[in-house]
Amino acid sequence: MTLYTNKESNIRKTWLLFTIFLIVVIGLGWIFSRIYGNPGILFFAVGFSILMSFLSYWYSDKIVIGLSKAKPVTRENARELYNVVENLCITAGLPTPKIYLIEDSSPNAFATGRNPQHAVVAVSSGLLGVLDRSELEGVLAHELSHIGNRDMLLSTMVVVLVGFVALLSDIFLRSMFWRGVGSGNRDRGGQAGAVLMLIGLILALLSPLIATLIRLAISRKREFLADASGALLTRYPEGLARALEKIEKYSKPMKYANKAMAHLYIANPFSTKNIAKLFMTHPPIEERVKALRDMSI
Repeated sequence: MTLYTNKESNIRKTWLLFTIFLIVVIGLGWIFSRIYGNPGILFFAVGFSILMSFLSYWYSDKIVIGLSKAKPVTRENARELYNVVENLCITAGLPTPKIYLIEDSSPNAFATGRNPQHAVVAVSSGLLGVLDRSELEGVLAHELSHIGNRDMLLSTMVVVLVGFVALLSDIFLRSMFWRGVGSGNRDRGGQAGAVLMLIGLILALLSPLIATLIRLAISRKREFLADASGALLTRYPEGLARALEKIEKYSKPMKYANKAMAHLYIANPFSTKNIAKLFMTHPPIEERVKALRDMSI
């Protein structure tokens, strides 16, 4: 196993997800266009989904950086951080990404960008304050592993899929409530119209939930893979294990974290108490620490 073990797999998964995304959007658009009796809905759904995919691919790093309120750093104003990232990139054979700092006392970090040449790594001031150098190397190696494995491209497409499916479903449900679409459709199409309306209602209710569960499952798997790849990069799994334990002890949510990008962080930026494991964006810290320490045996 190397830093690039999962790169080709993730590229294939990205295209597969993009195909599934278009099929789901076309399917939902077709059903909703039949229910409304308006073929233009299908063309709008397909066109808007392609536009969303384009924007999320080309501008994902700028959007995420803007939402997190991160500021760029240089070698001059963050020498140790810059040196650690640069040294790890040389070892991993990656170009040095742009480095950003989030002014937040909660320790956390994330990586984003469409490819290694346009990648971004951001860390919080709280992370720099609580970790020693070996622990910081572990965290940054984890984030660079996401870059090397092309995880960012995969996660971007998943977010687009989930967000757009939820948007379509929400529009459909709201229109049913405010405009009484169901009764008009039954008058036009009889029993077939009623069945179509029922199918549309079920899809509108279940599609966002199913898409969200898929996103969470992929996100949790990515974290385990990045932990393992990062530990191989530093040759010191204990550094990342200790860093995760310190991050877990700090339970205060990040000030500018956004739920849509929570899966990008190395640890959930929100409180995870009393949240069912099925709906967590990250694997439990204790499981990740155990897996890392098992690598040292």
